[in-house]
Amino acid sequence: MIAFSHLWPWIGLGLAVLLLAALLLGDLRRDRAVPRTRDMVWLAWAAVAAYLLHQFEEHGVDAQGTPYAFRGLLCAATGFADAAACPIPEAFITAVNIPVVWLAGPIAALLGRRWPALALSWFSVPAVNAFAHIVPAVTAGTYVPGLLTAVLLFLPLSLWTFGLALRRPDLGWPVVIATIVGGVAVHAVLMLSLKAYLAGWLGETTLIAVQIVNPAIPILLVAVVARRRPLPT
Repeated sequence: MIAFSHLWPWIGLGLAVLLLAALLLGDLRRDRAVPRTRDMVWLAWAAVAAYLLHQFEEHGVDAQGTPYAFRGLLCAATGFADAAACPIPEAFITAVNIPVVWLAGPIAALLGRRWPALALSWFSVPAVNAFAHIVPAVTAGTYVPGLLTAVLLFLPLSLWTFGLALRRPDLGWPVVIATIVGGVAVHAVLMLSLKAYLAGWLGETTLIAVQIVNPAIPILLVAVVARRRPLPT
């Protein structure tokens, strides 16, 4: 029987197909007076679809045909060259990915119908994660699992959306900066909690609990900053 830690990326791939169909054939916009690609809510849903595809490249089958490849990369990055002997639990990988993409992403998009800044807040994750793949790949001069979708999907989608946000009076630089800071914070908490677990300072249950609540950081941070911006029209 296939363990859920190896099954969920395939479920996510199916969800990505359904979401892409809804994006292209339906109308997920907040504001129907603007094109889809200029609507923050539509863009947030598009980012969720992009991340579901990214998760499949990382944890389903990567661009080189390797299944569940990202855990091996993470193990090597934390000093465990042998993935079979690596102490990073598969439950950690699952706990990192499902709350942030399957829950926080849709929540941000839905809340974005009332508060566009919260739709933008979810770009904290793909924007920062893109560089978390690109920098190691450039440094090592080789492909890393997730690089393809990071370059082809995350980078252009994030840059486009941030460019739109900078031109909106209800968003602007403060909200964009808060979004990026939130993304950095999410990745920092993820890695610091993992290192604390590997050092024996955290148990597995606590490690997983941290990953479940971690995605709330960008939403809360952006919500605080956006309160000082003009109300949307």
